[in-house]
Amino acid sequence: MNQSSLWKKKLKESRDEILGILPGFLLCTVIACLGKWIGSFVPSIGGASIAIFLGLFVGNTFGRHKRYAKGSKFSESNLLSYSIVLLGGTLSANTILELGISGVAFIILQMIITIVFAIWIGKKLGFSENFQYLMASGNAVCGSSAIAATAPVIQANDEEKGITITIVNVTGTVLMLLLPLLAGIFFQNELVKTSALIGGTLQSVGQVVASGSFVSEEVKDLATIFKIVRIIFLVFVVLGLGTRKKSSIEHRKENNTKTKIKVPWYVIGFFIMCFLFTIGIIPAGVSRTFKIISNNFEIIALAGIGMRVNVRELVKEGPKASIYALGVAIVQIVSATILIGCLL
Repeated sequence: MNQSSLWKKKLKESRDEILGILPGFLLCTVIACLGKWIGSFVPSIGGASIAIFLGLFVGNTFGRHKRYAKGSKFSESNLLSYSIVLLGGTLSANTILELGISGVAFIILQMIITIVFAIWIGKKLGFSENFQYLMASGNAVCGSSAIAATAPVIQANDEEKGITITIVNVTGTVLMLLLPLLAGIFFQNELVKTSALIGGTLQSVGQVVASGSFVSEEVKDLATIFKIVRIIFLVFVVLGLGTRKKSSIEHRKENNTKTKIKVPWYVIGFFIMCFLFTIGIIPAGVSRTFKIISNNFEIIALAGIGMRVNVRELVKEGPKASIYALGVAIVQIVSATILIGCLL
């Protein structure tokens, strides 16, 4: 194949990819715009919150068609990643340092408690070892991403991975709505404590952004920082669960050669942008522009997250899985509340 034919082939593939993304992306954008418009009349709820609920409704009604799947996935993952990177360009390193030793200690202890109890509850309920480890990593670190990183290390099958992702996402969706209410009761929505509860407990970055948005812009930003620090520890969690997995030495060696654990690119991008803003390379005017773009990307992403929550799948998982999810969620909430009271 000559250079001209190769270029045409790549161009066609790119065009097909864009056309595949476009319907779902446009639908998420419309939902986001509608959410912002409604949110202007009820600022106490906000456009971000409304976009999630509208996305949930659309995704489980006429938006279920597969033509929207690629675009909603792009909005949920890619746009949210871009939003986080741009958020870094609006935050000084001094803001991250506000977490301090006590903030990092809270994150580490919260993750350890979540992992230990997720495995223990799974054993008591009779779930497989692989399932226990996937639940532990998904709830302790970053939901689907952590499950995807852990699965090959412990040789979990697709069914175990798929069910766990569904359960963890459901748990996160419920907690996303519940934690702002609990933060108001326990901490009177105090910035650091509320951000720690949301950023130190919720499973995915999108859920943290959405839940923080229910409270305030400041809580959303600081909760995201708590969450990003958790994601940095992904590599240690995955390696720890991998070495704990009962298997032969040969099997372990094979796993180690095949599996490559990476810190998500948007975490690296976030810190690079944060560094550039801190040393003054990104001026204040550009930073304000980044903030506007980041907020708009975020609302579109939240519409995508709402669209991709399948209510029917949640019902299918049955009472045993629901008990497992509820048990882990209760442990997370109780431990986070106690640790925040002691450390923050």
